[in-house]
Amino acid sequence: MIRFPAEWEPQAAVVIAWPHASGDFTNLPEVEDAYHFISTAISRYQPLIVLCKDEAHQSRISAQLTENQNIYFIQAEYNDIWVRDTLFLSLAWEHPKVNTQLLNFRFNGWGGKYPHAADNELNLSLFAHPIFHGIPNASVDFVLEGGSLESDGQGTLLTTKNCLLHPNRNPHHSEAAIESQLKAYLGANRILWIEQDKLAGDDTDAHIDTLARFVDHATIAYSSCENPADPHYAGLKNMEAQLQALRQENGLAYRLIPLPLPEPIYDESGQQLPANYANFLIINGTVLVPVYDDPMDAVTLNRLQEVFPNREIIAAPCRPLVHQYGSLHCASMQIPAFVPLNLS
Repeated sequence: MIRFPAEWEPQAAVVIAWPHASGDFTNLPEVEDAYHFISTAISRYQPLIVLCKDEAHQSRISAQLTENQNIYFIQAEYNDIWVRDTLFLSLAWEHPKVNTQLLNFRFNGWGGKYPHAADNELNLSLFAHPIFHGIPNASVDFVLEGGSLESDGQGTLLTTKNCLLHPNRNPHHSEAAIESQLKAYLGANRILWIEQDKLAGDDTDAHIDTLARFVDHATIAYSSCENPADPHYAGLKNMEAQLQALRQENGLAYRLIPLPLPEPIYDESGQQLPANYANFLIINGTVLVPVYDDPMDAVTLNRLQEVFPNREIIAAPCRPLVHQYGSLHCASMQIPAFVPLNLS
């Protein structure tokens, strides 16, 4: 039996890839400040694995983080920092000889939008690193990004048709064929499909982790809009209606927690950026929530504290990150506690 764990389950570590001067960020100092905050917060609760380009890059990062026994570095080549979409997925197996597997799906730059050769090879270099060496792994000739899926840990996946059925990912697969792949490789028994256009400025073709997230087996937090003048209003109201119609395996409706969008943030060219609060990260003992210096920050933090009463809620500054079209969850990937990492 294969099981794709929920994010709220115990974790062994979180992985991030540190921004580099050769990347796309024009506001690198501000982005590094955000990464410093995020790294410090995560490493208070559990190990943090930081991907970096080379020795010089690692030295630069180490100087910013100071000495921290809970941070580990791996030097690797990568195109983008959005490891939610480029890193392997960790699966639990009920098997006499194998109890975990790291699954490497193909990555094609969000449908060929960006250079991605290094990102597509990243997992192979990680599997050879001492931290991951010896852990069972496999590669799958199927395009799939971690940010496009939400798992409740009990066999239910939540995703969007707009992304997974987009012809720029797996054009020769029908909806039924894609469902079959998800069930075979991730152990899913139910796929909950949402039809929802992307947020303004999003280049992932509507990843679910910008729109709707499992908070527990019976609860979904989702991006919402109550302003009829906002271009997102009609679409998010339609998504809300779809979420209201979803049912748990026991037939009950999900408890829904609306997370209001912040006021629009624009880049230098006037392009609206995909700032949202659904891109939070659950780790051991806490939830890191992206904030944007917006009045809705406090509203969102309070709502998430209500649904995570036993976890500390930490506001993580992410306004600089959205200038490259991502946020906190996009920039991180958790490794479940059952994965036997070698961090000695």
